[in-house]
Amino acid sequence: MSWTDTLYQGYTRRLADLEGNPNPFAHGIAWTGRPDFVPIDEAKVPLLDQRFLKSDLTYDVPTVWNGRFFRLDDYLDRFEKSLAKLRLTNPLGTPGLRDKLVDTVATSGIRDASVMMIVTRVLRYIRQTPPVDCVNNWHLMVTPYFWIMEEAVQQNGGSAVIERRRIPTGAIDATIKKLQGGDFTRGIMEARDRGAQYPILTDGDGNLTEGSGFNILLVKDGKLYTPKPGALVGVTRKSVLAVADRLGIPWVTEDVAVSLIYEVDELMMVATAGGVMPVTQLDGKPVGDGSVGPLTRALLKGYWDAHYDPEVSFPINYH
Repeated sequence: MSWTDTLYQGYTRRLADLEGNPNPFAHGIAWTGRPDFVPIDEAKVPLLDQRFLKSDLTYDVPTVWNGRFFRLDDYLDRFEKSLAKLRLTNPLGTPGLRDKLVDTVATSGIRDASVMMIVTRVLRYIRQTPPVDCVNNWHLMVTPYFWIMEEAVQQNGGSAVIERRRIPTGAIDATIKKLQGGDFTRGIMEARDRGAQYPILTDGDGNLTEGSGFNILLVKDGKLYTPKPGALVGVTRKSVLAVADRLGIPWVTEDVAVSLIYEVDELMMVATAGGVMPVTQLDGKPVGDGSVGPLTRALLKGYWDAHYDPEVSFPINYH
């Protein structure tokens, strides 16, 4: 049995344990600032919330794997930076939010979870109301872990295409986690029109940025390249580059020309929802020899192994 077989079988077994679970939150739990938790399908927010009318919010999605929170403090740090850039405030404060996240997961009983935290400007729009006068609100939900790339695809690698430009960073700051994803949605639809699964977007000036919810890593002659401008500062990318350091794999974060991606030996997507995900076909042609490469496999294993490292993860005391 391969290491990845063990990884996915463990996940499948834990997911199966949720079936028939009497816990009303076993398939998802939500908290919207009210005293009590509710099952995810019963959660409600006002239609006038600016989250829906103007996408006036920020969010982040840390994860739990086999009952352990992974790099939670890194996600909270990025979240607080996004809040500050948008002139939003965390009503709970960072320590209070951390405790609430842990308590919510513990109440759900879900051992492999995607944990989504959202702060919105609520019912007032900043055209009429200064940000300082807007009381911000919380939306928090925990659901079973979500995969961008399913197990069967990860085994042999996915297919991607190079698409038109990302929203320019001069218009929307790419370092802020947000739901203004029209360019991503368009990219996904156009990728499917071209017979591929995933889009990789450019900056319109000859450089790569990121994909629809994932950073990219290119491997050329044993070295990793990952775009810096126009891309989210990914916690998963940070985790993978830490693994690369331990394995002695050199890397750079810089402008990456679109032309380089057609010359690479290996290509991978990295995201919270899926970890390290190999791409073996680009614009209808094989990447490298068309198989999942050795550095991708090493980084994939190192990334998931890190979920049990007490320096970057901790166990949850389930109720």
